Amino acid sequence: MRIAVTIFLTDETVTPVRLARELESRGYAGLYLPEHTHIPVDRTTPYPAGGDLPREYGRTLDPFVALGQAAAVTERLGLGTGITLVAQHDPIALAKQIATLDHLSGGRVTLGLGYGWNVEEAADHGVVWRTRRELVRDRMALMRALWSEEPAAYEGEFGSVRASHAHPKPVQKPRGPVTGPRTLVGGAAGPGLFAHIAEYADGWMPIGGRGLAESLPALRSVWADAGRDPAALQVVPYAVLPSPGKLARYADSGVEEVVVQLPPAEEAEVLRVLDAYGSFL
Repeated sequence: MRIAVTIFLTDETVTPVRLARELESRGYAGLYLPEHTHIPVDRTTPYPAGGDLPREYGRTLDPFVALGQAAAVTERLGLGTGITLVAQHDPIALAKQIATLDHLSGGRVTLGLGYGWNVEEAADHGVVWRTRRELVRDRMALMRALWSEEPAAYEGEFGSVRASHAHPKPVQKPRGPVTGPRTLVGGAAGPGLFAHIAEYADGWMPIGGRGLAESLPALRSVWADAGRDPAALQVVPYAVLPSPGKLARYADSGVEEVVVQLPPAEEAEVLRVLDAYGSFL
């Protein structure tokens, strides 16, 4: 089982360069970074985990800039987002960012995407909350058009693009209905989420990895009904606090990669946690 990490990198934590070098030298599979553009002070949306919103949410580095630094000082380390808030981006610009990072890193990018939880943050980007899932679906289709080998136009409910010359292309070749880098969708289990995964993604990124045993049969059924190859489905538990028993249960479920949580801390503390997690490699 591959072990990757996620961390809220901020202006107060270990730097992307130092962390990436340590991860690669120790044999970790990848680095996944979250995204928040800003946290409005007048926020009424509750923090999903309960209690006060941790300080690091309002100080998060831009994931693509940070991953670009990580790519420049490593050769094998996977580079992922967990998650990209696709609804909060111009899809034409986002397609260029993702393809450029994938090209420069030699195809190491995983696009972990999701729908968000902070209503006020999304509203500042012009996102209508009730339609955000369909907006993400539409923007993913638009980006797939730009990533296609031949110029392809896209006309959607929320946006469009003319058939265009758009390079570089993501390194990974199209597979089934998916075009672009390895794509995982985060979110709570349910028929809507699973339908979107089967339509345009390589798999699921369940936060915390809870309830996999109950949810996986439903996802596999939706995946098969969509005509997708059962062997191609990827499930990557995300932001996991690992234990031997938990990782063993994931392995029994067919999971091949787990993303474990690091603290948003300075270098010395992060390295101590990497040492502790080293037994799982």
